[in-house]
Amino acid sequence: MKEVQCQDITAAIKKMCMEAACQLPHDVFKAIKDKQLEEDGKLAKKTLQVIIDNASLASENQMPICQDTGMAFVYVTMGQEVHIQGGSLKEAIEEGVRQGYQEGYLRKSVVKDPLFNRVNTQDNTPAIIYYDIVPGDIFKIVLAPKGFGSENMSQIKMLKPSDGLQGVKDFVLKVVNDAGPNACPPMVIGVGIGGSFDKVTMLAKKAMIREIGSHHPNQQYAALEDELLEMINQTGIGPAGYGGKTTALSLNIETFPTHIAGMPVAVSICCHVARHKEVEL
Repeated sequence: MKEVQCQDITAAIKKMCMEAACQLPHDVFKAIKDKQLEEDGKLAKKTLQVIIDNASLASENQMPICQDTGMAFVYVTMGQEVHIQGGSLKEAIEEGVRQGYQEGYLRKSVVKDPLFNRVNTQDNTPAIIYYDIVPGDIFKIVLAPKGFGSENMSQIKMLKPSDGLQGVKDFVLKVVNDAGPNACPPMVIGVGIGGSFDKVTMLAKKAMIREIGSHHPNQQYAALEDELLEMINQTGIGPAGYGGKTTALSLNIETFPTHIAGMPVAVSICCHVARHKEVEL
């Protein structure tokens, strides 16, 4: 039996919140730099250089990359042989978010009630937490602070099986074109296919934070990832919507079995500030 202390969970979450706000993940930063070299247009090149400079300054000075330091999405992978000691797992996570946003002087963006009482909670809690219980004694946390400029551009559609592959392609392209410059491109895109109305959005978010350059294990879906990314980068939206070949840095797909009568598809859009951190305790 592996024991994990709540105080260690809180400390890890706190650190990840502050680091994620100020440091782009290595794969994201590398993708932006690679795309900057590939761009032909002067404005597109300059825009990507400004993004690179901003990320570099944020890291050097430990200042947020973007003023929207996001809502905290936390993904816990927990083995059945893990025992949480010293309190509640949920409370330990929430306390880590609270400390990270307060001590890191990060913008608090969460309101207590979504409709009638939109009063700020003042500490960026509650977080949105997902748990995946697996065999063994692993305990891994992925933190993904997500801004809502791009989150508001995400969409879901309950396609029919008869809509087929073309229906999926058309919907993904529609979402990207609807987002346009509002998603602060170049975008990082996750696509979920299958499951149900609720499951497919989780798949899309999971795909969104997958490492840039990775591929779906199924060759057909891997080929579709490449095809969709190429189609998106041919839209001409470009960095910051100013035009160019770099509308998206990546497009990843995650899938799940579904009902014979359905084909849910969700598209999770993230701006170029695709923040995420991972720790194993």
